[in-house]
Amino acid sequence: MERIRLTTAQALVKFLNEQYVDFGNGPERFVEGVFTVFGHGNVLGLGQALQEAPGGLKIFQGRNEQGMVHAATAFAKQSRRRRIMACTASVGPGSANMLTAAATATANQIPVLLLPGDTFATRQPDPVLQQMEHTYNLSITVNDAFKAVSKYWDRIYRPEQLMSALLNAMRVLTDQADTGAVTIALPQDIQGEAWDYPADFFRRRVHKIARRLPHPDEIAAAAELIASKHRPLLVCGGGVRYSVAGAALRDFAEKFAIPFGETQAGKSAVASDFAYNLGGLGVTGNGCANTLAAEADLVIGAGTRFTDFTTGSKSLFAHPGVEFVTLNASPYHAAKLDALAVVCDAAEGLKALSVALEQRGYRSAFTDEITEAKQAWAAERARLAGVEYRAGGAAAVVEAVAEAAGVAGCAAASGAAAAVQGDEAAPFVPEIAGHLDDKLPEYAGVLNTSLTQTQVLAIINELIPQDAIVIGAAGSLPGDMQRMWESAVPDTYHMEYGFSCMGYEIAGALGIKLAEPEREVYALVGDGSYQMMHSELVTSLQENRKINVLLLDNAGFGCINNLQMEQGLDSMATEFRRRGADGQLSGELMLIDYAASAAGYGVETFRAATAEQLRSALEAARKSEKSTLIDIKVLPKTMTHGYGAWWHVGVAEVSGKESVQAAYGQKLSGLEKARSY
Repeated sequence: MERIRLTTAQALVKFLNEQYVDFGNGPERFVEGVFTVFGHGNVLGLGQALQEAPGGLKIFQGRNEQGMVHAATAFAKQSRRRRIMACTASVGPGSANMLTAAATATANQIPVLLLPGDTFATRQPDPVLQQMEHTYNLSITVNDAFKAVSKYWDRIYRPEQLMSALLNAMRVLTDQADTGAVTIALPQDIQGEAWDYPADFFRRRVHKIARRLPHPDEIAAAAELIASKHRPLLVCGGGVRYSVAGAALRDFAEKFAIPFGETQAGKSAVASDFAYNLGGLGVTGNGCANTLAAEADLVIGAGTRFTDFTTGSKSLFAHPGVEFVTLNASPYHAAKLDALAVVCDAAEGLKALSVALEQRGYRSAFTDEITEAKQAWAAERARLAGVEYRAGGAAAVVEAVAEAAGVAGCAAASGAAAAVQGDEAAPFVPEIAGHLDDKLPEYAGVLNTSLTQTQVLAIINELIPQDAIVIGAAGSLPGDMQRMWESAVPDTYHMEYGFSCMGYEIAGALGIKLAEPEREVYALVGDGSYQMMHSELVTSLQENRKINVLLLDNAGFGCINNLQMEQGLDSMATEFRRRGADGQLSGELMLIDYAASAAGYGVETFRAATAEQLRSALEAARKSEKSTLIDIKVLPKTMTHGYGAWWHVGVAEVSGKESVQAAYGQKLSGLEKARSY
């Protein structure tokens, strides 16, 4: 047998260069490149191999280990999991920095290959620089922490172990039902150790990704159940996008008059203006999708894992006789909610189910309800899009909108907005309306803005190119975007909400741009997430890969500030305030010039505090040839909220505050209406 003498690191690089996938359209290169932050734990081993013989692998220089893994995750997600990036970091803190991003990839079932450096296998220099010593077990290192956030984990103690480790890595990375982060820990001495590898190990491998076909018995049972129901609802999850099943879902919905709601991962699988697309569903969903969800006697999940936000903590689907059918490539996810599980690729399942229902002559009993619900939400969206704060008009608006929106959903809220002057109406959070009167003038004065968050989103949605890709991840923006964003072109909405990881947005925008360099990419990010991580903005400049950062500054962690106050607490450490005379973080609001900070990197920056300034900035950013940032000042508390979905959160059972006691009572009331499993 022919053999090739290589170091472990050289063998790894050579192997990665020969991995291809075939989704039915012929072989495609699987590993696009390697993101790096080099240190003593990887620069002389894997770094040497990548420098001398990288093959077709592109080398990218990350600024933050977490950020580069986020970029790799977004790259794979936007590539529909058909291309991936590898990421390497040094021993100790460099590796540990990747943990959060590894969890983000695994929670979202997105393949990414992590290659952290590790301590010496020989233990000769122990404790090596940055090594964490455990007196009870010397084999444990920082990299053991990856076990909890990886779909496959291995450590290479001998060069020959690399072969089985890499074959297993490819098995998991190409698994459409159960993929995520794959971690292969590389002790720094082993990276440079040589071995005579069989030449055949480096042959080209084409991993054929076959669509899993549904079992005929499962399809027959699902068709029988659907045929017995009158008002079914489809749930479009991320699996629809990864299996390129948007057309199949659209045809299925139209043929049988079945509306569908979108999860964050499934949004934009089908254009928003499609007659049966109700838009966002669940806790961050809109009024029409949630109204029809509550009345559905059957829920058909397509490629969804039914998170608590989708199901309203298992309370949204409130029909007393509701049942569930789920099409999912994962048996685990298909069986959730005690569903009739059809284990299959989403596209293949929808096609097979369509044939079975046609044979039964099925069509739902919906008449005008879908159109009426969509029209009602269109009116509410128009209200949200058009509001702008006017000094002196707040109190009347708070009272009217809180009374209607907190109780009756989108149609009543539209009526309430019409009852007051439309140009004064603002989408204030109903549950905290009583806290706003004294604070709104302060917010408006410090931030010097009249912009509301919903107005900003509507302007952005109107002005950016229809084929541009928008990305978000955390805070209040995902809720507003799932409700308000209209996708005219499929696969243009990229939301990380499986882990809702702050800091994903800008790094993710870079990953998307690397996946689709011909498109404009817009990262919508709050000031809290921007402060947490924006390091890969510099990498976008280095690579000449233009991204556009739309930074909505509301002077705090607005989403969690809302949660505090909704559940009976006072604002504490969630607004960006200086320490006050009382010793608490209750002083004046901080005004931060984010445009100035980004300009220092070389980013082209703009500022906006009015609708006119925002429109002008968006136009200028579109013409720019390098990465841009628009510092948009928005009034706190002007995001969307509610629309009929409940979220189970951990409210204190014992408290001296009557407001907290009331919130706990509301929690118990919600639990009474929710399914137990």
